[in-house]
Amino acid sequence: MSKIGIMGGTFDPVHTGHLLAAEKAREQCGLQEVWFIPSYMPPLKANEPGVSSEHRYGMVEAAVATNDAFRVLDIELKRGGISYSYDTVSELIKRYPGRSFAYIIGSDRINDLCKWHRIEELAELVTFIGLERPAEPAQPGQLPSFLKQRLTIVEMPPIGISSTDIRNRLTAGHSVQYMVPDTVLEYIRRYGLYESRADD
Repeated sequence: MSKIGIMGGTFDPVHTGHLLAAEKAREQCGLQEVWFIPSYMPPLKANEPGVSSEHRYGMVEAAVATNDAFRVLDIELKRGGISYSYDTVSELIKRYPGRSFAYIIGSDRINDLCKWHRIEELAELVTFIGLERPAEPAQPGQLPSFLKQRLTIVEMPPIGISSTDIRNRLTAGHSVQYMVPDTVLEYIRRYGLYESRADD
């Protein structure tokens, strides 16, 4: 049975930190592939994404095009509404039999796992790969046993890149060269996203 990593998020925009995290998880946990799944509306974030779902999908598609182990799915974007992981995983299992799935999540999401929609049922369907950043240590010891036994911690190097910072830099006309893949930067420029006035 092939093991697939799932990386969800708004990807507004996708950046090199996302790709590095996916590759680190793939390598250390023996994943055959990592599937990026842009969310339509994340349940635990107050703010809606800044650009359209079509553009967020397009940026991820551009970012993963050169890596045969990465792909992007529009399953949550087509479904619309709040993007609950349980619904997504249930649909993936029906669509892709013979595969097992592991959710790749950051330190902040590890500590929030108990708040996830139908988390006990979700934990029966998937395992979790927690990416621990040095400045944001995970606290798996505080999780209930049904989650601890389904969680693998992977150490991440400090990156210091965030989608929020990238959006702010683009709006202010500052360079984001090397913070996003060249293909993503080209996409942002082509469509004038984030009110970019940068000539990086």
